[in-house]
Amino acid sequence: MGIMKDIISQLIDDFHERKLPELVIRNKEFSEIKGKADVVIGMRRSGKTWFCYQKIKEIIASGIKKEEILYLNFEDDRLLDFNVNNFQEILDVYFGKYPEHRNIRCNFFFDEIQRIDQWEMFIRRLLDTENIQIFITGSSSKLLGSEIATSLRGRSLPIEIFPFSFEEFLKFHELFSHKPKTFGANTVSVLRKAVKDYLEIGGFPEVQKLDRNLRIEILQGYIDSVLLKDIIERHKVSNVHVLKHLVRHIMNSSGGQFSVNKFYNTMKSMSIKCTKNSLYEYLDHLTDAFLFYKVPIHSRSEKTRLINPAKIYTIDTGLLNAMTFRNSYNYGPLLENMVFMHLRRKRYDIEYVNTKNGRETDFFARHRISDETQLIQVCWEMSDKKTFERELHGLKSAMDELSLSTGTLITWDDETIIENKIKVIPIWKWLVISN
Repeated sequence: MGIMKDIISQLIDDFHERKLPELVIRNKEFSEIKGKADVVIGMRRSGKTWFCYQKIKEIIASGIKKEEILYLNFEDDRLLDFNVNNFQEILDVYFGKYPEHRNIRCNFFFDEIQRIDQWEMFIRRLLDTENIQIFITGSSSKLLGSEIATSLRGRSLPIEIFPFSFEEFLKFHELFSHKPKTFGANTVSVLRKAVKDYLEIGGFPEVQKLDRNLRIEILQGYIDSVLLKDIIERHKVSNVHVLKHLVRHIMNSSGGQFSVNKFYNTMKSMSIKCTKNSLYEYLDHLTDAFLFYKVPIHSRSEKTRLINPAKIYTIDTGLLNAMTFRNSYNYGPLLENMVFMHLRRKRYDIEYVNTKNGRETDFFARHRISDETQLIQVCWEMSDKKTFERELHGLKSAMDELSLSTGTLITWDDETIIENKIKVIPIWKWLVISN
């Protein structure tokens, strides 16, 4: 038996002997369709593996033996030398241990499989020749598109996992087991406090109950591991210095328009060498690893979209807090980021709007399935008259231009209705009632 076979054998035994951890149940489900692989994607540490454990527990609870399940994590250091030629050995070892399983349907879980070149060919073969339900995880959005396309086109069902939503945050901290339906004084004071904590801590499962210093250290470590594993190693990036500057720059202007040209000139003025091309590439790698999301301008014209830089949001406000310094008067961008991520979780396609008279609205969101549209402006508080007037005018002129009869203005804690058509709603309520 070769060394790799020994390692695979040991990993399979470890999994079958290990007790599965206690889990926080996520508000997502696998769609299991015969002949298709379920693909779980999302930033590392957002809970993909635990989501798989959740499925494994369900499978066992339905009466299936744990031995009928195989789980391998390709980021395990012992699999460092694993390559495409070793895939067959997984089958040899597993069915060598359990020959009787050849006649029944087994469940295979492959964690972070994108590490292995040409993995799609193996998965395709399993789907075509074996009676196996396959679950894959990966921290690259390319698992949706080009990487998967050729050999697995139409054979995969993607599920995106994010850090906790506000609803999952409330459940995790045992504040509400179900969404509140009414907003009496008690409920409101719990939600106000919770949304403040959520803004601060963010949604990464592992850091929820840690004290601030440890939380910041761990979240900064997440950024390092995304940069190292998903960008530097995977894409052979050598200019790490510029990559780190880029991450810090985007986080410090979260929700702002990002122009490669401007950033390139900043680097030049600091005598830091880089090319515009490499900056475009790094930005692609960072969005591919789910750290950042781009929001383009709303326009029918391709040219307008090219001229106007995208706005960039970060996956989690806790990460933003761990990486940047914030004064109390500067919480607007965090609020905006929170609204963006909520829309993204709910499967909206999102653009920002610049009207002909030069006013801006944060989000024009269209739901991928229902096609329902929303126009949303974010403003920290109404009492800041000048800012509030500006945001309100921006929203109104976008409503006119896009012929929409209603708009939403999300604040930290204000609520009212303006001219019967604009709903001003506090974030703690909007996160709970908007679906």
